[in-house]
Amino acid sequence: MTQRKIYDTVTMRALIQRINRRLKREHQDGERNLETVKATRSPRARQDLGDYYLLNLERNLITGTHVDLEKFGRELGVLQRYERVEEDDA
Repeated sequence: MTQRKIYDTVTMRALIQRINRRLKREHQDGERNLETVKATRSPRARQDLGDYYLLNLERNLITGTHVDLEKFGRELGVLQRYERVEEDDA
């Protein structure tokens, strides 16, 4: 008997919210600066920053570009092994 892999799907928007909540909590715990994930809007910014980037809100400084949200979410522990990310329908 073969086992099927069953995954829960998480939208990109939900993943961004999870990541930002974790980053805010880590800031409150004193573990890191206040950062947030932002999505780029213009094609020109997308070339320089990628689809998503990290912004330090205390210094108004970009701290990370071309952020892979799925990988970053797994590193932070907000995305479980059984969850997969799907693109939002816009």
